[in-house]
Amino acid sequence: MELQFFGANCIKLSTKHTSVVIDDNLKALGGTSAAKAGDVVAFTNKMLQSDTKEPKIIIDKPGEFEVSAVSIHGIAARAHMDEEKQQNAVIYKIQTTDLRIAVVGHIHPDLNEEQLEAIGTIDVLFVPVGGNGYTLDAIGALKVIKEIEPRIVIPTHYADSKLNFEVPASSLEDALKNMSMEAKETVAKLKIKEIPENMELIVLEHQ
Repeated sequence: MELQFFGANCIKLSTKHTSVVIDDNLKALGGTSAAKAGDVVAFTNKMLQSDTKEPKIIIDKPGEFEVSAVSIHGIAARAHMDEEKQQNAVIYKIQTTDLRIAVVGHIHPDLNEEQLEAIGTIDVLFVPVGGNGYTLDAIGALKVIKEIEPRIVIPTHYADSKLNFEVPASSLEDALKNMSMEAKETVAKLKIKEIPENMELIVLEHQ
């Protein structure tokens, strides 16, 4: 599987059989859509939805989905700006034969035992770090990372000169400093050949 980052919380996961694009609201932010016709398109919150041309399927709710040898499990979660008992967000666990990925989106950092059990063992975690009241900040992101315990952490939704955020986001540099984490490497695309024994943070360049 090949992993790419398109800014904000938009990522693309590509296999030999299909591509899964998550949180492609880039047009609303002054960018260009990452989804192509025939892609699987998913949103961690219905508020992020935008027009997508000829998707294979659109997923925006909890449930279990199987598409082109990719398993997608949507887990209900409290959005970052939800009231305590609301659950307007979806965490996605995406699994192929050899890789388990979690995309948490703009959630509240407190995960319960049921959610953690549904997420299970994760190889790669995509987690927002931009904060400022809109999404997880460094402290919240670090809490989620410690609870999920992935082998690879990839930060998303931080300050980006290519996009116009309604709520300004913290810079990646500041977020990582406040998380006391350093990037092992920065790459344009990530194709994982081996899962590291110890946790690593990898930065994906904006495509």
